[in-house]
Amino acid sequence: MAPSEECGWLLYVSLAAKCCANGDGEPYRVVGFVAVLLAAFVVTSLLRWASQGGAAWGRYWWTRKGLGIGEARIPGPRGFPVIGSMGLMTGLAHRKLAAAAAGNVRRRRLMAFSMGETRVVVTADPDVARELLASPAFADRPVKESAYGLMFHRAIGFAPYGAYWRTLRRVSSSHLFSPRQVAASAAQRAVIARQMVDAMRPVGGAGVKHVEARRFLKRASLHNVMWSVFGRRYELDEAGSGEAAELKSLVDEGYDLLGQLNWSDHLPWLARFDPQKIRSRCSALVPRVNCFVGRIIDEHRAARNDDADAVVDFTDVLLSLQGSDKLSDADMIAVLWEMIFRGTDTVAVVIEWVLARLVLHQDVQARVHEELDRVVGPNRAVTESDAASLVFLQAVVKEVLRLHPPGPLLSWARLATSDVHVDGLLVPAGTTVMVNMWAITHDPVVWDKPAEFKPERFLAGPSSDHAAAGAEFSLTGSDLRLAPFGSGRRSCPGKSLAIATVGFWVATLLHEFEWTPPSSDGPGGVDLSEVLGLSCEMAAPLEARLRPRRAV
Repeated sequence: MAPSEECGWLLYVSLAAKCCANGDGEPYRVVGFVAVLLAAFVVTSLLRWASQGGAAWGRYWWTRKGLGIGEARIPGPRGFPVIGSMGLMTGLAHRKLAAAAAGNVRRRRLMAFSMGETRVVVTADPDVARELLASPAFADRPVKESAYGLMFHRAIGFAPYGAYWRTLRRVSSSHLFSPRQVAASAAQRAVIARQMVDAMRPVGGAGVKHVEARRFLKRASLHNVMWSVFGRRYELDEAGSGEAAELKSLVDEGYDLLGQLNWSDHLPWLARFDPQKIRSRCSALVPRVNCFVGRIIDEHRAARNDDADAVVDFTDVLLSLQGSDKLSDADMIAVLWEMIFRGTDTVAVVIEWVLARLVLHQDVQARVHEELDRVVGPNRAVTESDAASLVFLQAVVKEVLRLHPPGPLLSWARLATSDVHVDGLLVPAGTTVMVNMWAITHDPVVWDKPAEFKPERFLAGPSSDHAAAGAEFSLTGSDLRLAPFGSGRRSCPGKSLAIATVGFWVATLLHEFEWTPPSSDGPGGVDLSEVLGLSCEMAAPLEARLRPRRAV
């Protein structure tokens, strides 16, 4: 309800209550008056709910001059009165939204629905997605209460589009994630890769070892981020390291908060009650983050007083900024916290999906091993410079990202800052806009036999798929048929670092080990079920038996 409408309803009800309290009028008339008001409210709500897309869209059209008569409207489900289609965004939201648009070409291109009082549109078409993500009208992100509470509105991901955001983006592209910086950290990734191999190798270097891959991958990712961001170096078997354990608890709590559907974001009248305790949990977490990150910034600042030219990690990079690029301590904490938060999970999630697919598809794993033996050879370890020659392994990673995009939906949210027409239809200012990348990568119109695991589709030859073949198929967002790291102004600034890390670590783990199912009875025991939080990861951690392929 618009503020003026809400004030009108409250005025009428308060007048009725006053009349009843003063006795100025017969009680049955007051009751009748209130009943008429309630009936009018119910009828108005139902009329709005009857609109395409549900109540939030109906409210917009009913308050628009001329009721929007003659304006083509975006099709979509009505959901329920008041809450709209909130259920579409619970559980595996990407699959639910794809099912809601299935069989309807118009909904596939652009579908409207309501989440409480929030208007939402989603597309599952790569051409419409390109139109959305390239438009300056969608340069902002909707900031959830949890994102705001966790300070992400001051970091690259959620900062409002403007001078401050452009400064952060420039710093990230020129300093934090520049090709020079990514290349300079290659030795660090090699050290952590070797630590993973040593931790996974059977005792004595021979035989078979049963492992739960996620445990090693998550810890390796956390240590990699700690090294890059703070210059902290740990051994992988130091599970109980105080700082690493503390950071892991901070990241886990923040991940849980941001991954939840917060009803208060879409039903503002719930906000005062904080029914999911999200605000109170954010309030408890932020002082811990400020203390942890602030302490490390102070240590780096003290060290730089002794050697002002030393730049060894991301914290040093931020402290070295001068002039208009210089950030306050509060902003540095927000930026570094976001980098830790976003960098810890994605790499581990993607690698686990790759390994799971190769455990299930032993024939594909055999081809990867053949390529590694030919390019690298059995007498040395993989280096990051080998990656460009591992064409089939690159195709495997791309195919896994197609089948299991780590951010299938939620990481794509944008906010319309002005009225804009998309695909010939009006998207009003204030509308949340999403791209269902999972639906695009599973669309038979876009991909041949999309449910099948076929890395060959990315190789040049007769088995290639819709001109998607070849190592030149980019994952950086230029082709919206497969853009797991986003596209446009709000694409992931660390995508080049993530791609380099995933490719190198996967190559290392496959060069060193043969990955087989946890049971000798066949490929059983690998469950590809998903769970969607902030990323879409395996519901059950991958377990496998590892047999060393190279002598130590």
